[in-house]
Amino acid sequence: MSEAPTASRRLLVEERRRLIVDLVEQQGRATVEELATRFGTSAVTIRADLDALARSSAIARSHGGALPVAPATNDTPLNIKETRWHAQKLRIGQAAAKMIQDGETIILDSGSTTVEIARQIRQMKFESLTVITNALNIAMELTGMPQIRVMMLGGLLRQTSYSLVGPDAEQALAKLSADRLFLGVDGLDPEVGVTTPDPLEAALNALMIRVSRQTIAVLDASKLGQRSLSVITPVRNLDIVISDRSAPPETVEALRGAGVEVVLV
Repeated sequence: MSEAPTASRRLLVEERRRLIVDLVEQQGRATVEELATRFGTSAVTIRADLDALARSSAIARSHGGALPVAPATNDTPLNIKETRWHAQKLRIGQAAAKMIQDGETIILDSGSTTVEIARQIRQMKFESLTVITNALNIAMELTGMPQIRVMMLGGLLRQTSYSLVGPDAEQALAKLSADRLFLGVDGLDPEVGVTTPDPLEAALNALMIRVSRQTIAVLDASKLGQRSLSVITPVRNLDIVISDRSAPPETVEALRGAGVEVVLV
């Protein structure tokens, strides 16, 4: 009997901390007093939340409050990415999932936004759907659903993203084809293209594009204008970009000028 309240409290703590990260990133800063008032809790509890979030690099601790972390130039672990811009990623996941048709074969790339698509798929009523993925966490999200066939690519496990990459993954993917690819990216610059920190991930993503009839990039607006180490593809090879309404208008216009459909949610 004591386990249920404990689990409930843990969920409440995790959700509050996720909302704190969203608020800090949206406002640019937040004070302990402001957060305590907003969430109806004590300053001591909020300080504990901020300390925990700072230890996981989700926010930067400041005197009396918190600031957003500086944009990372290296590969950020997935568990940290999932705390950032979660409300936007949820809306993007919902919009992306609505594009999926019954009976299709889709590819879900690894990422904190694509996992939201998988969570939406769980709530939808498909008679049949085939999902190809290189992400362990996405495969786990879709287990226990007999109407959904999950095909995992093999390869080398990247600990930061729970993704499988490398020659084995590429060899398996080269034998397949898909109706739609939902591509998670770390940076999208209209001039440079779509980028990711890992060269092996970039090579696999490029192959995903080649074996798919339609490529849909899913990313929150913080990724727009950003550049990472490895280029996956120029923007002209994207069919649709789904992002959030805080996307810079000039970037949106540049993408549309390149022939990309842009959906803002």
